[in-house]
Amino acid sequence: MIEKNYQPADIESRMSRIWDESGAFKAGRPERKGAEPFTIVIPPPNVTGSLHMGHALNNTLQDILCRFERMRGRDVLWQPGTDHAGIATQMVVERQLMERQEPGRRDLGREKFLERVWQWKAESGGTIINQLKRLGASCDWSRERFTMDEGLSRAVVKVFVELHRQGLIYKDKRLVNWDPALVTAISDLEVQQVEVKGHLWYLRYPIEGKNFSPDDPTSFIVVATTRPETMLGDTGVAVNPDDERYTNLIGKNVILPLVGRKIPIVGDEISDPEKGSGAVKVTPAHDFTDFEIGKRHGLPQINVFDKEACLTLVDNEDYLRGLPEGASQLAEELNGLDRFVARKRIVARLEDFGFLEKIEPNVHMVPHGDRSNVVIEPYLTDQWYVDAKTLAAPAIAAVRSGATTFVPKNWEKTYFEWMENIQPWCISRQLWWGHQIPAWYGPDGKFFVAETEEEAVGNALGYYVEQEVITPEQGAEMARDASKREGFITRDEDVLDTWFSSGLWPFSTLGWPDETPEVQRYYPTNVLVTGWDIIFFWVARMMMLGIHFMEEAPFSTVYIHRLVRDEKGAKMSKSKGNVIDPLGVIDDYGADALRFALARGAAHSHDIKLSPQLVETNRNFATKLWNACRFAEMNGCAMPADFDPANAQETLNRWIAHETSRATREVTEAIEGYRFNDAANAMYRFVWNVYCDWYLELAKPVLTGEEGTAKAETRAMVAWARDEILKLLHPFMPFITEELWAVTAKRDGLLVLADWPRKAGALSDEQLASVVTTSPSDAVIPSVILALDAGEFSDPEAEAEIGWVVDLVTAIRSVRAEMNIAPSVLTPLVLAAASDESKARAQRWIDTVKRLARLADVSFADRAPEGAVQLLIRGEVAALPLKGVIDFAAERSRLEKEIGKADGDIKRVDAKLGNEKFVANAPEEIVEEEKEKREAALARKTKLQEALERLKRAS
Repeated sequence: MIEKNYQPADIESRMSRIWDESGAFKAGRPERKGAEPFTIVIPPPNVTGSLHMGHALNNTLQDILCRFERMRGRDVLWQPGTDHAGIATQMVVERQLMERQEPGRRDLGREKFLERVWQWKAESGGTIINQLKRLGASCDWSRERFTMDEGLSRAVVKVFVELHRQGLIYKDKRLVNWDPALVTAISDLEVQQVEVKGHLWYLRYPIEGKNFSPDDPTSFIVVATTRPETMLGDTGVAVNPDDERYTNLIGKNVILPLVGRKIPIVGDEISDPEKGSGAVKVTPAHDFTDFEIGKRHGLPQINVFDKEACLTLVDNEDYLRGLPEGASQLAEELNGLDRFVARKRIVARLEDFGFLEKIEPNVHMVPHGDRSNVVIEPYLTDQWYVDAKTLAAPAIAAVRSGATTFVPKNWEKTYFEWMENIQPWCISRQLWWGHQIPAWYGPDGKFFVAETEEEAVGNALGYYVEQEVITPEQGAEMARDASKREGFITRDEDVLDTWFSSGLWPFSTLGWPDETPEVQRYYPTNVLVTGWDIIFFWVARMMMLGIHFMEEAPFSTVYIHRLVRDEKGAKMSKSKGNVIDPLGVIDDYGADALRFALARGAAHSHDIKLSPQLVETNRNFATKLWNACRFAEMNGCAMPADFDPANAQETLNRWIAHETSRATREVTEAIEGYRFNDAANAMYRFVWNVYCDWYLELAKPVLTGEEGTAKAETRAMVAWARDEILKLLHPFMPFITEELWAVTAKRDGLLVLADWPRKAGALSDEQLASVVTTSPSDAVIPSVILALDAGEFSDPEAEAEIGWVVDLVTAIRSVRAEMNIAPSVLTPLVLAAASDESKARAQRWIDTVKRLARLADVSFADRAPEGAVQLLIRGEVAALPLKGVIDFAAERSRLEKEIGKADGDIKRVDAKLGNEKFVANAPEEIVEEEKEKREAALARKTKLQEALERLKRAS
């Protein structure tokens, strides 16, 4: 028996346990050994993470695909796992040590600290996996992987060594995003641009050979900067070669204020004559643009910061080189100062000597570390790099050839723009938690890359014997006795960027580099579901490494989903206080309601606006389905084992078979096309409107009437359509559908492993063959049109009849609502010049139409009577005589007022959208909200105008 009330919490915990115990989600189930595989790798969430709305959307969409394909008979592997999240995890453990007043990372040492990280991972690292299970994710949890587990670590080492041997990994001194709080390089993805109210300092740089005077503009060049502390590392000033103000100065020098270093004036098109003074200071070691300018003009690179963004000037040979006598005093005064403290002192000193022309307020974007929240410094340092340009070429070709396609396709443009302008990929991080770089350094700094320390030792000893640094005898002794070579070579302390290991995810999780059966069967994967913001950081990495090592793109389709925003369209953030916690939503409304709300909003063209109220709407939908199933149960609806919907005789039952077939086609094709919102909304309409509001309502008289063949058939059809609904809804709302599947009939197995509807109402191949061979060639098969190519059931005659009833009642209800006719007032209906077919339909359904449309009677006439509102129902006129029922003049006035209000709303929005300043400066979500307001007002106006026109014709 179905419980009276729908309680998602009870259902979800029970169903999760049943699925887990049955092994329903496992890939390679015995009965599917010969089935076509379908593989998805989960975008591995950070091991430190907890479920947020982006995770909820991403995993809901993946689960829809996996449950859909599993029901279609495929051998589904949804590969789960987590990412070790180098910076985030190290921060969590260091914070924990601090809170417990235990020795810090440096005090513990690397080995002991990593033991503590693994301990934390064992105790707390599975949080997000359990939360994904609450969401209903049908991953093969028996195959869960971790980017730091033994197998994946072996894959990482092999890839690093192979790429280094091929010359595709190398060491270089370049600028990186440097986090001075975490003391490590970070990726672009870990940098947040924050709008800051700062200043623009205009500085005077004296021209060599001229007597500097603040009153003589010809004696200096003015440059502007937002970071005056970096001027100590300036090695040039750039001007545009076409700027007539400076043409004669190109090739000359300026004297760097306070420092005294001579630096050249170079001509470079990067300088914009229309911006500021048209001259820019060049600091190659502290600015990414300046780094490239410096390379073009051969300018020195002078790093004036240490790893914690404090000035390092004393004993800094690059800084001190070429300074005039006595200039080192400034270095001693500023050495060791924090960059922002140094900024104040430098600005004050520039002002004292007349080198500061002016200061202007300046709102600009400043890079911050997303973890540390401190200002990021471009920092010149030795790091390991991947030759991404070489690896990118085949990855670009794979998308151009169609081997891998993006959905929506417009994201391919983004992919190409990034990939075709790709820069060397910095893969080293100055952390302890992560994959330690497999490189060992000898006494002279030469490094040896190898898969094991033993191999590195062998390579090093061979090299140093050859170089005569050690004798062959010493080399042999050191090879035999590890104690003799202690300290001879030391391993690189840095670890690899987490994107490096996650770039191997589609094949390392399957057991590569071993030739495992899983690699053979499940690689390449079918589809990757991810957000647009990591196309470059993750998708591109997987494409490059997958093609290079597996000689095949790692997935054939990349589906890019949009963001989940709040109900007003604003991006969710803790600072705004508009974050919606998916776990809280699940507690309140159930996982199915949240999943269905996300799926219904997952359009290709716009972000999802989510609110608890929207989730509640979908919880109401679940309740509607629950009550419909209870209604069927209470009316004895059950499906006999030999029931065939194609053999139904009752028009109403043939109609629901037709509509079920249509819904199946819509849902199937929409999921296949990754149009999740179309599929979910098709199910919403079909279940709520077609099945519940119309079919069950129209079937009530039969179900409550006398026993007979019609009642038996209707009971069976109600149950059959219900079962098809449960199958079609299962990928979206797995918990409630699995529960209802279990309690509505005696089943052989779980719904999660049931067959997907074969275009609902389809006849078997044997039945189709029978119809074709036994029917005369010139015979017409009444009612049933067999679409042999699709195997569909279609009955246009049943659809025409029941569709007419539905359209008629719907139109009458709409007019009654438009005209404010109270439910207690029964109105007459006149069918004008009705065809014999419509007259017969009306006679068959007159009682139902009167009851549902609140009619006093139904009559027929040659033409519509005066004072009647005319409705066009499938090409024929139905008239509602409203004379004496409503005040035509008052109603007309009311509608005209409402149209005026709608016009006012449209004009107000048009004024805003026509204001270029508003469109340029307003947040994207606000502009989008205004456009939606306009569309809503326009739709309201159109509906009101149609009602007014009907009223005019009636009066």
